[in-house]
Amino acid sequence: MAKARRDGLILLLIGCIVFILMGVSLESASTAPAQDYGTVYFPARCLIHHSDPYNESEVLRVNRAEAAARPLYTEKMLEYVKRNIYLPTAFPVTVPFALLSWESGHIVWLAFTMGSLILAAFLMWDLIADYAPIAAGALLGFLLADSQMIVVLCNPAGIAVGLCAIAVWCFFRNRLIPLGILCFAVSLALKPHDAGLVWLYFLVAGGVYRKRALQTLLATVALGLPAILWVWRVAPNWMQEWQSNVFSFSARGGINDPGLASSIAHGRAMVISLQSLAGAFRDDPRIYNPAGYLVSALLLLIWVFVTLRARPSPQKDWLALAAIAALSLLPVCHHLYDARLLLLTAPACAMLWVEGGWTGWFALVLNAAGFALTGDLSWEILSGLISKLHLHAIGQFRQIEAVGQVIPVPLVLLILGIFYLWVYARRCSCHDALPSSERL
Repeated sequence: MAKARRDGLILLLIGCIVFILMGVSLESASTAPAQDYGTVYFPARCLIHHSDPYNESEVLRVNRAEAAARPLYTEKMLEYVKRNIYLPTAFPVTVPFALLSWESGHIVWLAFTMGSLILAAFLMWDLIADYAPIAAGALLGFLLADSQMIVVLCNPAGIAVGLCAIAVWCFFRNRLIPLGILCFAVSLALKPHDAGLVWLYFLVAGGVYRKRALQTLLATVALGLPAILWVWRVAPNWMQEWQSNVFSFSARGGINDPGLASSIAHGRAMVISLQSLAGAFRDDPRIYNPAGYLVSALLLLIWVFVTLRARPSPQKDWLALAAIAALSLLPVCHHLYDARLLLLTAPACAMLWVEGGWTGWFALVLNAAGFALTGDLSWEILSGLISKLHLHAIGQFRQIEAVGQVIPVPLVLLILGIFYLWVYARRCSCHDALPSSERL
């Protein structure tokens, strides 16, 4: 086991080295580095100077003042950067970076992003290292090595997912609880749609986990409420402006449009929610939105029911976490970089692999497919292979290429979520259930 732990750790270290070297190299070579960092940096700069952080003209003014000596973005990129779609609760996280210059804040943000993801991967490996160190090391190393886009864009998902996973480790290990609560609160404040359903697990699971969830909620309120009041004082109409910014990105052809008309529908920042799967067949929000919400709600209700009845154990915690990590990406708008949340599935996958049988093989193949299809380099290779088929040139099959690039990711996430939910439900069968009163 000591040799296996060493080998697993080496695999994870290789993934970390590739992640750092390739991520930094691609970010340095990018024509528009840290684009998504700009969407949180400049609104925070506005707020510091008591300007409206949700007003496009104010954000644009601050950007141009910062870029007086050196242009930071092209005019096309500014169309995205000037619209702030993050809630006011994100400002306690982003304002400290905005107190620094663009260059200094960018470097610190980049280091924080990579550091939180690397630490999260090591902590997820630690959860399962006593059972399957090599399988866990290989999975997590591969996930990190294939995650360059989150570094190039400097998207807040890197910090939100990393801190969420760190909090999970703290709660599961019952160690460094104040740190875990703080990390979870920051993750929820920054990107609640990434960490929200993971937090829900701890609330529904009962016992000490519910206590941790409520403590995290109090910390999130304490962190976010002053920021909301600050924004309301500076920009009384921020809510309407925020909604306008969100709708502009979600409109047909926008970057958050799940349909085939999206400007990034087939790229490495594509939308991966269930709406994009349904929209590949019928590009009509009156069809794909209800379909995506209905399927997601059904799966989540089953997951909540199973969790309420389950007798807690480390193995079932891992399965519950794996199921909700995959299902979290399905109901609302998520992009390919948000799928780093799948690192929470690694402990369950490694556990099933060690147990053997077809379930173990299926878990490994399915997780590998999920990591590959949501990875940056592997997705680029797959997308290139599909493009080389030139199916768009064949009359009645002109949409096959586009559909072939859109379907695989949400489909594998759906299958992954259903698979872990099924295994979780089987392990939490009726004879192993606790009455609801005991769970409280």
